[in-house]
Amino acid sequence: MLFPSILVVSGLCYFYFSSSDSSPPQEELIETIQPIEEKNLSESAEEAVMQQVFVEIKGAVMYPGVYELEQDQRIKDVVLLAGGYIENADTQFINHAQKVQDEMVIYIPLKGEQLEEGASSLLTLPTETNKEQKININKADVATLATLPGIGPSKAQSILSYREENGQFQTIDDLKNVSGIGDKTFEKLKDAITVK
Repeated sequence: MLFPSILVVSGLCYFYFSSSDSSPPQEELIETIQPIEEKNLSESAEEAVMQQVFVEIKGAVMYPGVYELEQDQRIKDVVLLAGGYIENADTQFINHAQKVQDEMVIYIPLKGEQLEEGASSLLTLPTETNKEQKININKADVATLATLPGIGPSKAQSILSYREENGQFQTIDDLKNVSGIGDKTFEKLKDAITVK
């Protein structure tokens, strides 16, 4: 009776030691787990925010308004978000494959609709002057003035000459006193300039 019980005990001892040797200790398992870096999480969150753009669509669509999209989406995606075109929409000049940009405005006209004078495009893209700072026409040099919409090197030189002869501009409307700058040119650039 003693012999079989010794076999059972020795068998249990063998099983216990062999199983404990084959599995790694708990401490080693804990060391192999790598901590997640918080920096990577915050960077990916910032990238996700930067990839979002806001686009406004107006005119002949079901639901005109401002829509949030990804940077790589197209105008066709904005149209779909706006519920599609209404029955009389004139879509022949819309480039549905064009990528969207932040602050873009898309206008969908009706068939037979005459666009306002000076509206050369159905898309209004954000300009660098709008997105950044306005140009101070009292301080800007010829090269900077020439970057304004409707102002080339010759008109920029006229602005500089006027400023030297008459002193600083008191209001942005005074720019219309410069030779070659009429109402239409002024309308194009008024949102991009300042006198302060």
